Amino acid sequence: MLYGRSVETAAIDELIDRARKGSGGALVLRGEAGAGKTALLDQAASRGGPMRVLRTTGVEAEADLAFAALHQLLLPVTGLLDALPEPQAEAVRGALGLAPAGSGDRFLLAAGVLSLLAEAAAPDGLICVVDDFQWVDRPSADALLFAARRLGTEPIAMPLAVRGDMPVKGLPSLEIAGLAGPAAAELLDAGFTLAARVRRDLVALTGGNPLALRETARLLTPAQRAGREPLPDPLPGGAQLFGDRVAALSAGARLTALLAAVESDVDLVLRAAGRLGAGEAALPELESAGLVAVSGTHVRFRHPLIRSAVHETASPAGRREAHAALAELSGGDRRAWHLAGAALGQDESVAAALALAAERDRDRGGYGAAATALTRAAELTPEPLVRARRLKDAAVAAWLGGRPGQAESLLAEAREFAGTDAALTMEIAQLRGRFELNSGDAAEAVRILSAGDTLDMLADAAEAASYVGDTAAIVEFGRRAAAFPEGFLRDVLAGIGATLAGGDGHALLRRALGRTGELREAADFLWASAAASHLGEVDLSAELAERAGRVARVSGMTGQLPVVLEFVATAERLAGRLAESRAVSEEGLELAREAGYANTVAAHLANLAAVAALRGEEEPCGRYAREALAIAVPHRVGLRAGLAAYALAMLDLCLGRFGAAHDRFTAIVTAGSGTGHPTVVWRSTPDRIEAAAGAGDADAALAALEAYERWSAHAGTAESRALLARCRGLVLPDDRAVEALGEASRLHANPFEAARTGLLLGERLRRTHRPGEARVHLRAALETFRRAGAAPWARRAYSELRAAGESVRREKDAPATPEVAPDVRGTALDALTPQELRIATLVADGATSKEIAARLFLSPRTVEYHLYKIYPKLGITSRTELARLVVLRKAPAAPHSML
Repeated sequence: MLYGRSVETAAIDELIDRARKGSGGALVLRGEAGAGKTALLDQAASRGGPMRVLRTTGVEAEADLAFAALHQLLLPVTGLLDALPEPQAEAVRGALGLAPAGSGDRFLLAAGVLSLLAEAAAPDGLICVVDDFQWVDRPSADALLFAARRLGTEPIAMPLAVRGDMPVKGLPSLEIAGLAGPAAAELLDAGFTLAARVRRDLVALTGGNPLALRETARLLTPAQRAGREPLPDPLPGGAQLFGDRVAALSAGARLTALLAAVESDVDLVLRAAGRLGAGEAALPELESAGLVAVSGTHVRFRHPLIRSAVHETASPAGRREAHAALAELSGGDRRAWHLAGAALGQDESVAAALALAAERDRDRGGYGAAATALTRAAELTPEPLVRARRLKDAAVAAWLGGRPGQAESLLAEAREFAGTDAALTMEIAQLRGRFELNSGDAAEAVRILSAGDTLDMLADAAEAASYVGDTAAIVEFGRRAAAFPEGFLRDVLAGIGATLAGGDGHALLRRALGRTGELREAADFLWASAAASHLGEVDLSAELAERAGRVARVSGMTGQLPVVLEFVATAERLAGRLAESRAVSEEGLELAREAGYANTVAAHLANLAAVAALRGEEEPCGRYAREALAIAVPHRVGLRAGLAAYALAMLDLCLGRFGAAHDRFTAIVTAGSGTGHPTVVWRSTPDRIEAAAGAGDADAALAALEAYERWSAHAGTAESRALLARCRGLVLPDDRAVEALGEASRLHANPFEAARTGLLLGERLRRTHRPGEARVHLRAALETFRRAGAAPWARRAYSELRAAGESVRREKDAPATPEVAPDVRGTALDALTPQELRIATLVADGATSKEIAARLFLSPRTVEYHLYKIYPKLGITSRTELARLVVLRKAPAAPHSML
């Protein structure tokens, strides 16, 4: 029976009720040992009616065994794995040891866990109970938290109990405090006869902790309970509460309890106890004393403090003996960890066994467990160079497991043991540089990586320098790359360097792009995208970035997907698919935060700011830009700081504040570093020319045009020629401007950029008294802007069309409001959430629900749920109709820049 927990019970009931109605969620019950968290979880498990209950408990002895908690939780429902997308099912089977390890991608595994829980929730819902979360092994904890943060559309309630102040990011929590006086007194009166003063003192001294109340009262003498003798000072606390029970056990029972304290498998415990002479009556004695319980194949202490008491009363030699006995009877990872527990000093054979266990963890996607195993292996390794390599491998595992801080610490330790080994020192340096580029100071990454003497390290250095905006460094790295044998990556690096130096690197870039048919890796497609961009063919650049995204989603990128999505989101935005770009960046932002990649977080925030600017959303634009700058500026990620500054300038340009936009663009050009990233400067030139022309600064517009002509001199695509023609049209007199803008309009391949040109052409035609011709271009521009959700430009096109003499029907939320209503296609699709739009787009591409789930890290049931919501919003009933709507909206991407 629970005393005084009406508030907590109400919160749990609300969680379960919401889940029963299809709006799932998680709740963290946080409190000290003995506060009653487990009792509340027991109550939660009993209050769901027909809802299925799955349960797992973190066990300190299993905290280093990858996926131990997930195995306990999911084993009853593994028969449902066939309903999952095959990549997810393969990842879960590998993690649970039901099949060979898969790709090792932790995001794919986490999505599989979510999908399996969703399948288990049918038809009546699911209560997923997780106790002692602080001891859940890291891979299981990562997968459970990934799922817990994504339960909004699933009929799943997930209450988790955690001791102390362990952070559990992104989930609501409820503090489980001690019982108030009346409830505490009621609890004591139910089991003990105490004097009123003794009862009050106990409540005050224990803080109302239910376990401390009961166990302390049990330890009191009759005289102390009656108040004739003072209470113990201090009161027993923690493991001391159970010390007397442990001490009262027979020697065999104490030995068996110690074995159970370091191993939860009941068969192993009993076999080891038999070998050590504990006797058959030992386990029943522990059960009779109320200290342990056997559940299935596991023996568990009734409270974690009992385990602590057993552990504390045993000698170090006794603990080593227990581990040694268990190691003789165990295999695989368990044997490795028991050998480590039995080790006295350094031992290479034990270290090697742990390193093999780490390799198995890594193959299954258990990077956190791999990092722990390799760290312990390094401690046991006598030879310094081998120790350094294991610490380096541990750092990589920690990094891939989303723990960059731990990764940096391990790498620093590895550096100390590497000594004079040049190859290992260089490998450690490359990793340090990569860690800095993802989560730290990008300029420091350039400094570290510049010492590299391999092509891969030079590529990393050039990438870091491009993020910083250090053109001189990129040129130097390109010069050094040119000394390597001919090949795709060498040609890209040397070509970019020569181009930036003012030389003829274009032939090298063309040769590299000629090999795109041979590319298979997402990273290579991104380098190809960079090559196209430096040729001025950023329409092709965007297409290659999108191909990188498609490859990354299906190839098991071990955590690198959020980085690739930076470029995919940019490509979608610059193609005018603003809702799609926002959805990709929201996904990338979430994954980057999960992975701990701070600089990728800044990239997605900056893109969200740019999308908000194009939609005329001032508050979100400013908020996203500030958040991006707060990371990018101190981390010296000039490319992302520049994009955030560009977003603010574009907001002014979109809203017709040409003077303010001109000032912001000028500030970007003159900033030099930080927000003045050279790529941002020259790729935003078409927008800068438009702002300068609108502000009446003809000289600035002409100067910018000259720079843009130099940059695009080697561009060969129609879209690049169209943008150059539009820029010329902005600075020419009206009669010649119409001719240039008309040429641009004919050349455009990107509908969004064509609409921008059409708006400018329509304005010039109306100004030269040719309203009939103007209306043709303005109508097309208005329709495109409406479909894209680019409200500011749609308002401008609307006003110009009215001024040109056409009576345009004002929609219910048309130009007087912040948004302009699109036509029926745009209105319907704009009503979708970003997630719904992503699903709709993939449906239009012909993907099945399982395929969509695999690409977006969702469960198939979640995809079906979203489709159930999408159809009535759009007034349709089938995938075929949905595909028609999306195809009408979507057009090939050919953006003017890759900011």
